[in-house]
Amino acid sequence: MVFSSNIFIFCFLPLTLIGYFLLDKKFQNYFLLLISIIFYAWGEVTFVFIMILSMVINYIFTILIDRYRKIKKLSNILLVGSIGLNLGILINFKYLGFIIENINNLTGSAIPEVTVALPIGISFFTFQALSYVIDVYRNQVPVQKNPFYLALYISFFPQLIAGPIVRYIDIEKQITERSNSLENFSHGAKRFMVGVSKKVLLANTLALVADKAFTVPHSELSVTFAWLGAFAYSFQIFFDFSGYSDMAIGLGEMFGFHFLENFNYPYISKSISEFWRRWHMSLGTWFRDYVYFPLGGSRVKRNSRVVFNLFVVWFLTGLWHGASWNFVIWGLLYFILITFEKLSGYPKKFEKKIFIRIYQLFTLLCILMGWVLFRSEGLRNAVNYIKAMFKIDNNLLINNLTFVYIDEFKFYFIFAILFSIPLKNILFKKAKHSNKFQSLENICTIILFLVSIAYLSVGSYNPFIYFNF
Repeated sequence: MVFSSNIFIFCFLPLTLIGYFLLDKKFQNYFLLLISIIFYAWGEVTFVFIMILSMVINYIFTILIDRYRKIKKLSNILLVGSIGLNLGILINFKYLGFIIENINNLTGSAIPEVTVALPIGISFFTFQALSYVIDVYRNQVPVQKNPFYLALYISFFPQLIAGPIVRYIDIEKQITERSNSLENFSHGAKRFMVGVSKKVLLANTLALVADKAFTVPHSELSVTFAWLGAFAYSFQIFFDFSGYSDMAIGLGEMFGFHFLENFNYPYISKSISEFWRRWHMSLGTWFRDYVYFPLGGSRVKRNSRVVFNLFVVWFLTGLWHGASWNFVIWGLLYFILITFEKLSGYPKKFEKKIFIRIYQLFTLLCILMGWVLFRSEGLRNAVNYIKAMFKIDNNLLINNLTFVYIDEFKFYFIFAILFSIPLKNILFKKAKHSNKFQSLENICTIILFLVSIAYLSVGSYNPFIYFNF
C-alpha cells in the first residue's frame, strides 16, 4: 500500500486517525503497532514475520548488551552477533542471488541460482534497528525494555517502507511522552498534502517521459530526447522520494512524532559533497555516524586512510540501493568525486564567482550522469544511453519524439524546476510569516491536493521507486 493511493487516503488513514484519537493515550502506541503491522502485511503477509524476527532479535540482544555492559568481551560479542544477524537477514533477502551470480561468473561454478522475494523496505527497517543496537551499546540511549515500544519504533508505518531512516535517539522520548495538538496535526496534514502533490503531479507524470526515453532502442534515441529523459528521471526520483519523505514526516506529525528532514533542495548544491548533505540526509548521516566515523573519518594521519574510509562508505552506499553493479559503480562515482573535493579543497578554494558557477554546473552534470547509471537496466545500457547523450554513436540530434514530449510535458518541467529551488523563501522572504501569505499557501496546497486526488481517481500512472530498497 502506498501513501499516494485512494485506499490509503480515503480508507486506511481516516480509520487509523479515528481509532488513534478515540483511544486513551496509554493504548495509542499499541494501536499504532497493530496498524503498522497491518499496513506492512497489506503487500505480502509472510514479510511481516521477517520484520517481527528483526524485532525479536534486536530486543533480546540489546537487553543482554545492557545487562552485561561491564563485561566488555561479552558485550562486544553480543554487539557483533546482533549486527551479524541483522545483516544476515538483509543479505539473504536482498543480495544472496547477486552474490551467487557473481561467484558463478568469477569461478565458473554452477551454484544453483536463488530467487528470493525482497521484503519491502527491508533496508530501511534494518538500518533503523542497527542504529538502535549500536546506540545502546555506546550507552547513548537507554535500552527499551518494553518490546512493544521497540517494535513500534522499527515498524511505525509512516517511515517504514521508504524512510526517512529514523534513529531511536531522535524519537526515544516521543514514544512515551509526545503530545498532540491541533496546530501539529494541521501542519502535518499540510505537509502530507504537499508530499502527495509532489509525488502524483510531478514524479508520476515525469516518469512517463523517463520511462519512454530509457526504453527507446539506443540506435533510435536522439541526443535531445536522451537529455530530456535524463532530466525527467532526475526530477522523478527527487519528487518521488522527497514527496514520500514529506508524506512520512507529515503523517508522523499528525500522530505527535517529529522526524528529521530528509531533503533540502539538493539540486541547488555547489559541490558533490554539498549535494550529499542535502540528498537523503538520513542515509548520509547514518553512514557518517556508524561507518565513516568509526573507521576514523578524516581525522587520520594519512590521506590514504581517508581515501579507504571514503571508499568503504560509498561502496556500501551504492550497494545499499540494490544488488546490482550499476548501483555499486554509481556509489563509486561519488567516492571519486567526493575524494577529489576532500583532498584538493575544491571548490572551496575558488575565489572568483565564475569558477564557483562552472563547478556548480559540473556538479549538476555529474549528478545527471549518475542518475542515468542509476536508472539504466545494466551497465551496457547505461553506457549506450550516455553515448547517445553526447552523440558518440552518431545518433540523430533531434527527432519528432522530442517535440511531442516537450510540447506535452513542458509545464511539468517548468514546475519541477521551480519546486527544486527554495522559490518560496526567495520570493516571499518578508511575507511568508504573514497571515495572508499563510492563507494563500494553504489554499494552494488544498487545490493541488484535490487535483492530485483527481489524477489518482482516473487511474494515473503511480510507480514508486524506493519500494525496491
